Amino acid sequence: MKEISKQLAAYLEHRMPGITNVEITELSRIHGGASRETYSLTARWRDGGKAVERPLILRRDPVGSLIETDREVEYNAYSAFYPLGLPVPEPLYIENDPKWLGRPFFVMERIVNSNVSSYLVPPDSSIIDQVGRQFWSELGRIAGADPAEIGLADKLEKVEPENCWKRELTYWENVINEDQLHSEPIARAAIRWLKKNPPPPPPRLSVVHGDYRTGNFLYNDAGDVTAILDWELCHLGDPHEDIAWAADPFWSFESTERPSGMIPREEAFRQWEETSGFTIDPAALRWWEIFSMVKGLAIWISAGNEFQQGTNKDIVLAWSGFFPRLVHNRLLAERLSTLSREVLL
Repeated sequence: MKEISKQLAAYLEHRMPGITNVEITELSRIHGGASRETYSLTARWRDGGKAVERPLILRRDPVGSLIETDREVEYNAYSAFYPLGLPVPEPLYIENDPKWLGRPFFVMERIVNSNVSSYLVPPDSSIIDQVGRQFWSELGRIAGADPAEIGLADKLEKVEPENCWKRELTYWENVINEDQLHSEPIARAAIRWLKKNPPPPPPRLSVVHGDYRTGNFLYNDAGDVTAILDWELCHLGDPHEDIAWAADPFWSFESTERPSGMIPREEAFRQWEETSGFTIDPAALRWWEIFSMVKGLAIWISAGNEFQQGTNKDIVLAWSGFFPRLVHNRLLAERLSTLSREVLL
C-alpha cells in the first residue's frame, strides 16, 4: 500500500502542475470487484496557499480478471453521463501508461455518506420504495439517452439493431467455451433455445450499462441513489438487456415479484417506461431474461476458471464459481421448463 500511495502521489503531481505536498491517506482495497482492483483513498495537497482534500477511487487493471473489459469504456461512460446529472462519480484521470502504477488505471471521485447496495436494505425499510423508484427511473434515463448526443455513439462498438442479440449471445457463449471446467448442459440447452427463438429488434440502439443491479449503486439514508457504478460492460444494444439483468431473480434472493429486491415488478417496469420513453416488449424481455441467466452462468464459470488456474486468487472468484453458478443453473433449468411445447434440442 505504501508503494501505491507514493506512486499515486507522484502521478497526481504530474497531472496537476503547480500543486505541492501531495499526500495519500486512508488507502484501502475494496474487495469484490470482478474486473478491476478498486482502492478507496483520500488525497491531500496544497494549491498555492490553499489546503485541498478530496476523497478518490482508484480503479487499476488486475493481473487476472473475471471479465475482460476496456477501462476506457467505463471511463467514457462516466464522462458521458456525469454532465447530464445522472448520479455517477466525476471521472478525473485515465492512464494507460503502466509506468506509474505498474498497470493501467483511472481515478474518479469517491462518493461519501452513502451505503453500498449489496442486496440493498431490509424490505420493510422506510426508504426501500423511494430507492426502488429511483433505481428503475435512472435505468430509464440511461436507455432514453441518445448515444450520439452524449458522445458515446462513436466510442462504443457499432451494431445493427437486429444483431444486438446475436453479438451478445456469441460473446458469452465464447466465454463458456473458453472457461468451462466441465460440461454445462443447462447452459447449452438455453443457448440452443435462444438461437432458435431470436427476439424482435429494438426500435433504436440505446446505451446498455451491462451490469445494472444491486451491488453496483450507492444510496444514502434519505433514500436517494447517489452513484451508479461499474460501467465496464457498457455497450450499444437493446435496452431490454439491462431490464432483464436488473430483474434477474439472483439479485433479489430469487424473488420475481420484486426485481432487485425493491418495488413490485409492474411498478418497476412502469417507472422505467415513463422515464425512458420506450414500451417494454414482452417477447423481447422474455428472450433477454433467459439470456441474462446464461450470461450470469458465463460470469460464474469464468470466475471459477480464473481461480482454478491461479490467475487471480481473490476468494470472491472461488465463491462466485460455486454458489452463484449453482443458483443460476437451477433458475435457468426452472425457466426452461416453463417453455413447454417449444423445441429445446
